[in-house]
Parts: sequence; C-alpha cells; structure tokens
Amino acid sequence: MGLLVGRYPSVTFAAMSAAPDLAAAADAVELATTVIAGARTSLAGSDIDANQVVAYDLAHAAAAVENARAVLDYGSKGEVEARIACAFVADAVFDVATRVLGREPEWGAEPGPLNGAMAFVRTYRDPAYLADLCGEQGPRHLDSDFEMVQDTFRRFAEDEIKPVAEHIHRHNEDIPEKVIEGLAEIGTFGLSVPAEYGGFAEGGEGEYLAMVVATEELARGSLGVGGSLITRPEILTRALVKGGTEEQKHHWLPKLASGEIMNAVAVTEPDFGSDAAGVKVTATRDGDGWRINGVKTWCTFAARADVLMLLARTDPDKSLGHRGLSLFIVPKERGEGHGFDLTQAGAMGASGAEGGRMEGRAIDTIGYRGMHSYEVSLDNWFVPADNLIGGEAGLGRGFYLQMEGFENGRLQTAARAVGVMQAAYEAAYEYAANRVVFGKPIIEYQLTRAKLARMAVIIQSSRQFAYQVARLMAKGEGAMEASMVKAYVCRAAEWVSREAMQIHGGMGYAEEFPVSRYFVDARVLSIFEGADEVLALKVIARRLLAPA
Repeated sequence: MGLLVGRYPSVTFAAMSAAPDLAAAADAVELATTVIAGARTSLAGSDIDANQVVAYDLAHAAAAVENARAVLDYGSKGEVEARIACAFVADAVFDVATRVLGREPEWGAEPGPLNGAMAFVRTYRDPAYLADLCGEQGPRHLDSDFEMVQDTFRRFAEDEIKPVAEHIHRHNEDIPEKVIEGLAEIGTFGLSVPAEYGGFAEGGEGEYLAMVVATEELARGSLGVGGSLITRPEILTRALVKGGTEEQKHHWLPKLASGEIMNAVAVTEPDFGSDAAGVKVTATRDGDGWRINGVKTWCTFAARADVLMLLARTDPDKSLGHRGLSLFIVPKERGEGHGFDLTQAGAMGASGAEGGRMEGRAIDTIGYRGMHSYEVSLDNWFVPADNLIGGEAGLGRGFYLQMEGFENGRLQTAARAVGVMQAAYEAAYEYAANRVVFGKPIIEYQLTRAKLARMAVIIQSSRQFAYQVARLMAKGEGAMEASMVKAYVCRAAEWVSREAMQIHGGMGYAEEFPVSRYFVDARVLSIFEGADEVLALKVIARRLLAPA
C-alpha cells in the first residue's frame, strides 16, 4: 500500500464511506464510452481544424475514459484497489460531463447524456469518500521480476540521483558522469536493445514493462537528471531495430546498450516542431557520404551526446512531404554543457571540401535542467553513407523510423510523468503530516486529505494505464493508446505537482523545498514528445474520426 499508508487511520469524515461498486463503475465507463462514440459519429467526416475545440476535448475525454477502463481491471484485485478505481472512474466521467455540458449538439448528444452515471459520480466524488481514502496508494501488482527492476532503479535514484538533483537544478549544471556511468552499469541503456545485439531485451511484454518501471523510478529521483537519460537511447534503438541494416545494428546497438555512446535526437526545427513534413534541414550526397546543412532546435543533450539521430530532407522535392525525409546517425565530439562549436578536420567526400562545422547554443529553461536543450546549426557537416539508417533502402523512410521510436517515447514520457507525480505526492504528504496550522497538522483537514487522495488515485490509475499500454505495445498494438496515456498523464502531472506545491504554502514557492522543482519539471511534459494540442488534434482526434 506504500510507505505513507495508515499514518492517520483514525481521521475520517463519514461514519462509513461508501463501499466500492465495480459493476456500477463499469456501467459508468460504458455510458461515457457511448457519449464518446456519439461525438465520433457527429464529427466524422468534418474538418478537424474547423472544430478544433470540440475535437481537442473529445481526444482528452477519450483518453480519460480509456484510462478509466484500464483501472477497472486493477480494481478487481482488492478492496483498496476497488476504492481507487471507483474514485478514478467518477473523476473521469465528471471530466467528460463537463466537456459536453453546453456543447451537446456538437457532441451529437441530448442534454444530460451522462445523467445515468450521476449517482455513481456523486457517491465516489463525495468529499467524505475522498478524505477517507487519504493515505491509500494501492499496491502496484508487479511480479517479482519487475519488483526487482523497481527496487534496483529506486535504489540508484535514491543513492545517486536525488543527492545531486537540487544542485543541478538550481545551478543549471550538467549531469555528472558518475550518474551516466552508474546507469550504464545497471543496464539502463540496454533495456530495449535485443539480447543478440548486446542488450537485455528478450521480446514480449517484459521489455516494455521494464522500461516503464525503470523510467518512473528514475524520474521520481529527478526528471532532468535521471528520468530522461533513458529516452534518447530508447528512440534510436527502436529506429535501428525497425529499419537499420544488420551491419548498423551490430555496430551501434551494443554501443548504445553499454553506454559507450550516448545520443541526442535532432528532429525539431525553429519553424517546424511536430509538423515533421516541413523539415528544412538538408542532406546532400557527396561521394561516399552526405553533407548536412540547416538548423535543429530543442535538441536535448546535444552537447554531451556522441551522436545525433538526425532527420533530414534527402529529396529536394518538397511536395513529397515526409516521404522525402531520411534518418541519419551523426557522429560528433562531446561539447561543453552550455554551448559548443565543433569543426571536422581534413577534406571529406568526393568534392574534396573541408569537413563541416556544428555549433550548439544552449536554450535556458525554467525546469528540466541537467540535460540542457540546444539550437544546433550544421554547416556542411559530413556524415558517412553507412550512417544513413537502413542504407539506400532507408531513403525516404526517416519519418516512419523516427515515429517507431517516438510512439514508444510517448509511453516513456507518461512513465516520466508518473515518476514526477509520485515524488510530488510524497513530498506533499510528508509536509502535510508535519505542518501544523490552527492547532493541528494540515493533513487532518478535509480539503488537504481530499487533495492527497485524489493525487494518489490519479497516480496509481495513470501507472496502471501505462502498464496496460506497455503490454499492448509488446504485441505490436497500442499506438493510439500510447498517445492517449501521454496526453492524459502529462496534463495530470501539472495538476498533481501544482497541488503538492500549494500544500506547501509559501515554502512551496521557495527553492528550499524540491516541490518547486517538480512543478516546473512537470510543465514540460505536455510540450515535448508531441505537444499536447498537436497530439490531441493530429493524432488522437484524427484516429478517432478516421473512417472505420
């Protein structure tokens, strides 16, 4: 049930809180699903851009309902689990209802389409029910192998990441090499690398679930110092496994698995973020290689990285859109954390021209510090032909190979969000238990208890949704659900970290407490790995409204 359970078992706000009713919860989920289906029918064939507000709400409502559906199975595992499930389902149905209210025609609904679930919502959103649930986090229900993964990465986060996290955040410092080396030693970077290429992945759901569990624990220690180090190697690994040549797999995957090389991802450009079809950076043939020219931005970890996974336009015909893009592994020297300027030595390529130049300018951010993000300018940077992922067969496939990694990256980002939420919740609970206001600890007040309970419910439900998506992705499914879990959980992390900060009062605004770091770190989660609006409109809503 977690370390914080039962500290104040005698504090209740009802003589007997409602017993969980999973059958009623399932009925409520089905009613909400019917409302979602009605909106899909109503909007089918319409111009999403002309209906962005409703389409956005539909995407988030659908994500909340899928999360609720996932937590129903969790609720069947025990009494506490059932209480958590009912609380979350009530919250999800309430969310859908508020999005529909006043816009029923656009949703293809009659007034009050969720009235049949209101008794359920009233019961399990009751303040007394939530207050009585305070302190209950619920077990995760991992088997022994994944509990070992959890324990290993939690111990590393406690011993190596947490002690340096605040200093790195406040002074915008680099991640210590000791942390990177330690993560490599415990196999972090090889979790998704197939065993035949020097990693630990044996296929099946274990591969994805281990990544989710490890990522959460690292992000609980620090999003910038630990939780995101695993992401970039994961994205490049997926791209190589999907489309790399055998020679490329045997060359690069063992180096990624061991941590011998670290990579950054260079996809976003100053004028093109999620709209990859507009990529302007070019790769032009030069004998036995390519010359890269252009500017990438928001290239996280670019200075420390040994290689960039870079998306470039290899076909000058812009009408091809994303079909004219290819993916490269771009070697580089390690640079300074706050900026770098690199020059290739000697003549290269058939042109006999000198090697190119790469310059990185650090972009200061309010949070998510340690890895640093950069604007990277490439001027005639030479890349060997062997570094085109997939070789000649990879020409024009860069967008698809990138998305192979990015879809998994969305699941991983959800796991990072759960880790940040967990850290924020633990900090808030500890503070509430010790902070005395008007003669008693603030955890004894109903409002505080209801907030803490809702935090724990959201965290556990989000975690279980991430586990479910991991299992789907292991079967080659779950691309839609990966987008949904990312969209829902990253927005939830903003609320949880904000309320954790609020519970700290004035001290939450001070840098003396790490909760302020959790708050600014959480804010980035719904921006990177697919901005929330783009993910909702261009991915989730588009798939929801696509012809069957």
